[in-house]
Amino acid sequence: MKYTALFFTLLISQLFFAQVEDAWVFFTDKENVEQSIDNPLTILTQAAVDRKALHNIPVDERDVPVNEAYITQLKNQTGITVHAKSKWMNCAYVRGSQSQIENLLDLAFVQHIEYADKSLNFVSGTQPLEDKFALESTAKNFEYGLATNQIEMLSGDVLHTEGFTGEGMVIAVLDSGFEGVDTETGFAYIRDDNRILGVYDFVNRTTSYGSHTHGTRVLSTMGGLLENDFAGTAPDASYYLFITEDVSSETPVEEAYWVEALERADSLGVHVVNTSLGYREYDNPAYSHTYEDLDGQTTFGARGANHGFDKGLLLVTSAGNSGNGSFPWIGTPGDSPGMLTIGAVDENENAAGFSSQGPTVDGRVKPDIMAQGAPAYVINQDNEIVSNSGTSFSSPITAGLVACLWQARPEYNNDELMQLLRESAHLFNNPTDKMGYGIPNFETALETLLSTNAFVSNPFRIYPNPVTHTINLEFPDTITEARLGLYSTSGSLLFETTLNQNTNRIPVETLAAGVYLLKVQSASQVQTIKVLKE
Repeated sequence: MKYTALFFTLLISQLFFAQVEDAWVFFTDKENVEQSIDNPLTILTQAAVDRKALHNIPVDERDVPVNEAYITQLKNQTGITVHAKSKWMNCAYVRGSQSQIENLLDLAFVQHIEYADKSLNFVSGTQPLEDKFALESTAKNFEYGLATNQIEMLSGDVLHTEGFTGEGMVIAVLDSGFEGVDTETGFAYIRDDNRILGVYDFVNRTTSYGSHTHGTRVLSTMGGLLENDFAGTAPDASYYLFITEDVSSETPVEEAYWVEALERADSLGVHVVNTSLGYREYDNPAYSHTYEDLDGQTTFGARGANHGFDKGLLLVTSAGNSGNGSFPWIGTPGDSPGMLTIGAVDENENAAGFSSQGPTVDGRVKPDIMAQGAPAYVINQDNEIVSNSGTSFSSPITAGLVACLWQARPEYNNDELMQLLRESAHLFNNPTDKMGYGIPNFETALETLLSTNAFVSNPFRIYPNPVTHTINLEFPDTITEARLGLYSTSGSLLFETTLNQNTNRIPVETLAAGVYLLKVQSASQVQTIKVLKE
């Protein structure tokens, strides 16, 4: 009996110490960095190089791939499996016991390790998880024109009437699976025209469309077409389909898959990325994110999104479906300032109760804007037009129209388009936690873009806007100095100063929240810009 007890004690001890952990392993360097940057076509496609050049985005060390020799050495370590990698953050996502992962620090090329279980980064009765797709129940409806309201609500029909249907734009869809896209007639319009540019499953490392249907329905709101019955918001765009969601479990490796897919999208010259996924709660509670983590800088997903934004991608994501729960806030990567985060409204433009809300822990407005998602109409894997509810569908409805808008003036950058859409929304002057800046008007945004004087009469640019602490004034190349005055909406002058290209920051942290008017005057130009102080 004593020996039996000892055996089980030892067994339990061994099982405890052999517990599997997930972690990111960050590397010290990369190989051939200067050579790769000098010859960008060795690491990027021509489309990616052209897009970066158009928006003056430099090729830098983040574009250089992870050293594959490092990945091979990690795979050769006892007990270690490598699941994903990130060139932007120069790291790999691994799984193994804590001791096996700690042993990786002995490798000369390992800089540091971040565990998914955050408690391990400081020192060496679970409730059931919410089903992130639970609200997206399906109801059949075959009435004509069911997609009409979700497009016209955003004035997306105006874009299409003007000929902006996504032609020449590339959208990446990061999701859980695309069953039926390769066979059903609802996707024949993009499929037969060879506008499905690539399919890749980052979870299983295959080129399969997958067996899950969530991505199928998401894609249909952008690229689906059933003549006389249904049209997506960007029917003439081209698409990459990437599976990053492991539907069998919830672990942080999905954030790693997602970032890796984002990097792939950037290297392929993608313009717009739609993500109808979000992350907060994991099977292992120690890995889950708290509200304090959702500051747009902490989670691996948010950090990846910030890199993607810096690289010029326009990133659109769903706000989430937890608005009625005990944790109503937006998860990650929707907390990133580089994401255009989309909430859901019903057909009458009322906020859906399930739509996750802001603000972020650092006080930023989220969601950014809203679109129809309670319900939205989609094409499913059986080629049926059905209604689905969830921010998973308000996001791609918006993403498709973003691509159409960008088609009109591709010289605009991602930041400018995102701000233009916020300013076009009906609550821009009075954002709320539930609806952010409200429902955007793509007709208004298009009119601004197509104005013949848009670039001449508005040479100055400010960022960020909305602002919390400091306004940055960006000068055009031909102007070196300007007089600036900040006014209340009633016309009272609050302060004025002179700025130049070297001194272009305006502190506003002492101002009360609200709307202000910034008047910028140079020798040849006068411009008034609306500023929202949070």
